[in-house]
Amino acid sequence: MKYHRLSLAGIAEFTQILERARGSLSVYAFASLYMWRGLYQVSWAQIQGVRCVFFKDRIGSFLNLAPLGKVTPQLLKRIFTAMDEVNTNPGISRIENVEEKDIAGYRALGYRATLKSHDYLYSRTALVALRGNSFKSKRSCINYFTRHYSFKVCRYVPGYRTGCMEVYDAWQGQRKKITDDPVYQGMLEDSQSALEVVLRNFRPLRCQGIVVKVGSKIKAFTLGYPLGRNTFCIAYEVADLSVKGLSQFIFQQFCRQLEGYTYINAMDDCGLENIKAVKRSYRPLARIPAYVITR
Repeated sequence: MKYHRLSLAGIAEFTQILERARGSLSVYAFASLYMWRGLYQVSWAQIQGVRCVFFKDRIGSFLNLAPLGKVTPQLLKRIFTAMDEVNTNPGISRIENVEEKDIAGYRALGYRATLKSHDYLYSRTALVALRGNSFKSKRSCINYFTRHYSFKVCRYVPGYRTGCMEVYDAWQGQRKKITDDPVYQGMLEDSQSALEVVLRNFRPLRCQGIVVKVGSKIKAFTLGYPLGRNTFCIAYEVADLSVKGLSQFIFQQFCRQLEGYTYINAMDDCGLENIKAVKRSYRPLARIPAYVITR
């Protein structure tokens, strides 16, 4: 079986294949796959006419999303054989981020489907308006920020890359002081690696973003990528935690600028209660489940 490294040269073709798959999860976009190349060897193979995306690191190999085409018993057998050839422990061979509409087919073929996480889906216009008592605290935070700070909202351009990485470094230090959970701290470091890839390749990956300057210094940034025609995925939102109301302000501002999209996908909560509480507080329309397929 021939493996191909995921490269920007194939972004147009790959995007078409992903769009035909009609995935609702945040991983069904080229940017979401490419951004992890700093941590994984990201490659794809064409198996029985179906494109399959493999992630490989020192621990082993797995599929990061469902095969992008018709799933058959023969296809799944070849996929798991390919992973087993790499993995010293065949128990880690798996297919991640399979959508709920597809799991019955896997189970019918004798595979196990285990719930992994949920993506959070919102109405963009609701996030802009923030109407009602449930959003009262959000509006209060935004009002505090706009009254007490001199600020400027700017569309992200490559010249802001260094400033954004500095914001991330400071924010990561603030977060690590709040919790000593080693899993969360590891995720912060992994996320930093992915962010560096995104910012280096911002335009080819077709990302969009904004920064907020307080005075003359960048204090927050947010960015993401299209997920199909109607949904935009916000992959990063990072703000100086010492600036009250800044996080709520930049989130609303970015949603306001994303005209043309009906929905916002804010990715998953990583199984962490603090992230879960924030994402639920914005009243999602739906929580989209993601499953892991194993034998």
